[in-house]
Amino acid sequence: MSGPKKFYLGDIVRMRKTHPCGSDRWEVLRVGMDFRIRCLGCGHLVLMPRRKFERAVRQVLGGPNRPPAGTDGTGSDAPSQP
Repeated sequence: MSGPKKFYLGDIVRMRKTHPCGSDRWEVLRVGMDFRIRCLGCGHLVLMPRRKFERAVRQVLGGPNRPPAGTDGTGSDAPSQP
């Protein structure tokens, strides 16, 4: 079993279920034991536990605070060790 997945403030995620407004895209506003997310269709705010959030996320679409693909997020230029 792996550790918790990495999510960052400002990430845009696609959820498994669509919101009643018809959108399935959400912005991450709070990260921790609980996640606060905002529907990008209607602006509705939802607070949910980490475990439920991790199971409900289908795809991370990106965000302003997400490290570039292929980096480990530490800011070092050295390649990551296997």
